[in-house]
Amino acid sequence: MSDNGDYFAQNRTAQIRNWIMSEMLRGGGYAAAVLVGVGLLVWVIYLIGLLLPAESRDTPPPMPFSHLEAPQDPTTTLHG
Repeated sequence: MSDNGDYFAQNRTAQIRNWIMSEMLRGGGYAAAVLVGVGLLVWVIYLIGLLLPAESRDTPPPMPFSHLEAPQDPTTTLHG
């Protein structure tokens, strides 16, 4: 049983390849954690928005010029 074969004896190339793979997997795990965190934050904001009354969605914006308005009805002409 003292002969372990090539399973535990890795050359330098295999060690570097395994280290690179572990670093990429760790980075992917960090990216997945950030993605899940942002998703949870958006979901919490959505749940807080559900607690607001329905009339709050129909109120005008607090800034008078923060939304676009058409200056006239586009189906009418200038001269009548």
